[in-house]
Amino acid sequence: MTTSTYPVSTRQGASSVILSVALIIMGILGMVLPEIPSIAVVLIVGWLLLFDGFIQLAHAFQSKGIGPIAWKLLVSLCYIASGIFLLARPLIGAASLTLMLAVFFFVIGVMDIVFYFSTRAAGRSGWMLLNGLVTLILGFIIWRRWPQGALWYLGTLVGVGMFMTGVTRLMMTLTARRLLSESHGIPTETRRAA
Repeated sequence: MTTSTYPVSTRQGASSVILSVALIIMGILGMVLPEIPSIAVVLIVGWLLLFDGFIQLAHAFQSKGIGPIAWKLLVSLCYIASGIFLLARPLIGAASLTLMLAVFFFVIGVMDIVFYFSTRAAGRSGWMLLNGLVTLILGFIIWRRWPQGALWYLGTLVGVGMFMTGVTRLMMTLTARRLLSESHGIPTETRRAA
């Protein structure tokens, strides 16, 4: 065992475990209090649209010809107006984003199902069909409960995503630490003490 590799890996592993646990905790909070991440997502999207609109506005004046300038000005103003709207009215923004999410799930579900049947002869997995059906049903459920469930769906999806990312990261970190210690022949007691 080299003294430089294992301690660095231990420090990195410890910070990865801490980050994983933080993601798991935030994911659980997001699922329990879905309104908070829903509003946070709307505000983040609003700020991103606003900044992107100003960047596009600056780029519009670098274009040549009145047609490209007018078009880029129009696009940048749409971005800026959308960003301001989401920042000023986050609840309506959450409802809008939830409806777009329902449409997105519906379209992706239909595409997965069509792709499965078009490539079924090539031995495609039934998991693709199942994923398409589940995604399609999820889009339909969100659409049926819209706009009443707007805050609930966005926040819950963000919470589930953070929770699953945290669990996956934690399991991968613990597996990597175990494999690292086994490859260096470190006894379990020594590994735990480190």
